[in-house]
Amino acid sequence: MEKEVDPQVLKIIDEKRLSGPRLSPVDIVAKMGVFDARDKPFEYAWLATGDIVIATIWAEYISMGAGGRWFMLESLDTQHRAGGGARNANQTQRAKDRLELLKKTFDAGRGFRALLQTNRIAIAEVESSKNSKVSTRVRDDDEWHVAAWEPDRQFAVLVRGPRGWMPTDAELLAARARGSMPNDGDAATSMSGTASPDEVHAAALLYVTRHFNGYGYKTEQVTGQGLGYDLDVLDKKGATLLKVAVKGTSSAVTKISLSEDERAGSTREALWRMLVVSDALTASPTHKIYKPTEVTNAPGFEA
Repeated sequence: MEKEVDPQVLKIIDEKRLSGPRLSPVDIVAKMGVFDARDKPFEYAWLATGDIVIATIWAEYISMGAGGRWFMLESLDTQHRAGGGARNANQTQRAKDRLELLKKTFDAGRGFRALLQTNRIAIAEVESSKNSKVSTRVRDDDEWHVAAWEPDRQFAVLVRGPRGWMPTDAELLAARARGSMPNDGDAATSMSGTASPDEVHAAALLYVTRHFNGYGYKTEQVTGQGLGYDLDVLDKKGATLLKVAVKGTSSAVTKISLSEDERAGSTREALWRMLVVSDALTASPTHKIYKPTEVTNAPGFEA
């Protein structure tokens, strides 16, 4: 859904949608040189003339890195949907076909053409709901490439623009949370006692996302949008349950505080809560939720 998309990404998508001819999602693929596009309307990647790979990039999963670089984490687990649940045979095959084409570009050191896409329902439900349909699909004029292929960690890193840039550990952790991908522990392990507050926050955000998803709730990350919290927590019908400002502590980061936006959110939003994840970088973090009137009771809180 568009509200799950980073505003900077959504702005580009809207500009491309309004500036080009109105084409159906399948017609866009066909005009890019995929002659059998109409026979493969539900694919996630295609091989066009000239041995060019075209792949869907779900805008809801695009993360913003340093310097405004766009990237997306691609799960290498073909058996399970994002956020959990087993894929059916057709979904598994589509995932395998997509990864085969992306791996082909990685091995050859080539880029691929991207189709930026938003969906009419929450991204976590795209493969599980019968109501799943493309909302907007536009051709991205900028080339994408596979910057890293990590089978041991079960993900690949897809990057928009020139080669030579990679997201940081903290950015990878935040992207895992956005994509509801399980943490393999490697990134957290690499974060020693010198971990930065951003890295601790990313680990805490990942933990909280997995916590709520584990109970069957949906989470939508809104960090950086100036709303005063990090996550919308929704029930299965899409009703908002909580608006959560996530805080994390570790051996290196022991103090927490609220930003001006968070203070405003705590008074403006009736469902606002602060959730503090203790030992966020360890294998066994714990958490506690605080109402706005209780935040000053949180250990390490600084006014």
